[in-house]
Amino acid sequence: MASRSALGSHIMQQVTVRVPGSTSNLGPGFDCLGVALRLYNQVTISRGRGSAAIEMVRSAAEAFFERARCKPFSFRSTITGEVPQCRGLGSSVTVRLGTVYALNELTHRPLQRQEVFEICARLEGHPDNAAPGLYGGFNVVGGGKRQTFTISAQLHFVLLIPDFEIATNEARRLLPAKVDRRHAVENCRNAAVITAAFASREYEKLRGAFVDRLHQPFRKKLIPFLDKVIAAAESAGALGAFLSGSGSTICAITLRSPEKVSRAMLAAAASPGALTIITSADNRGARSLNFRNPQSEIRNPKSPDGSSR
Repeated sequence: MASRSALGSHIMQQVTVRVPGSTSNLGPGFDCLGVALRLYNQVTISRGRGSAAIEMVRSAAEAFFERARCKPFSFRSTITGEVPQCRGLGSSVTVRLGTVYALNELTHRPLQRQEVFEICARLEGHPDNAAPGLYGGFNVVGGGKRQTFTISAQLHFVLLIPDFEIATNEARRLLPAKVDRRHAVENCRNAAVITAAFASREYEKLRGAFVDRLHQPFRKKLIPFLDKVIAAAESAGALGAFLSGSGSTICAITLRSPEKVSRAMLAAAASPGALTIITSADNRGARSLNFRNPQSEIRNPKSPDGSSR
């Protein structure tokens, strides 16, 4: 492995970071639970002048340079991948986190991983997608802290993705200023059950725990088939289903027959242009795929398990 001083003597030219999409809230865990999915976007940052970056990239870069106390430099950005925009799957996190992560790599990691997380969570306004995007797995977050648990590949995530977008700000405006105490207690109980089931990997105990009273009853105005799709998924054998983030995606979790669950959800939605994706959890989180430095040909160092660090 090249030493830090050796790396510091050369200027890295390009980094590509792969960031997983994520599903958040998981029903009752509003703004505090999230899972990374094997659905990815790639963000490539290259030194040098190029076309103007989108606002999301510019603001992430400004936040990085300020926190890292690095002199800003010009760069080009390219974003590719498979995470759809404004569907409740953490697409904005993939862009913001990918940008900050890549700039951190290009400048020889002046920030610790926790600091990268804090920047992204602040830019997002909530941490439930930022944590799984960076760390992978199932995450419980709050107060700037998080706990992460790995997830078995036996657990399938079935995503019904409608052919329309929902802006997070629009979905939040539908939420009431006050909630019934009984509903708050029910949500706390269900979020605790979900956390315990993921932590212990006793996934059957997830069944019946995804009921939410704080946000889904109000957001279903934007997704009129939400209740039907959830019921269809559960009837087909899913452990449960919920609105992914603020939507429009609906996510079901199942240990068996994901294809059957997928077909049931699609039929219940009866929404033109909707599609389903069957995937599993990503336990690795964001990572650099490569960086290219024509001057030194230094390649990114590997961790003991062979993955990029």
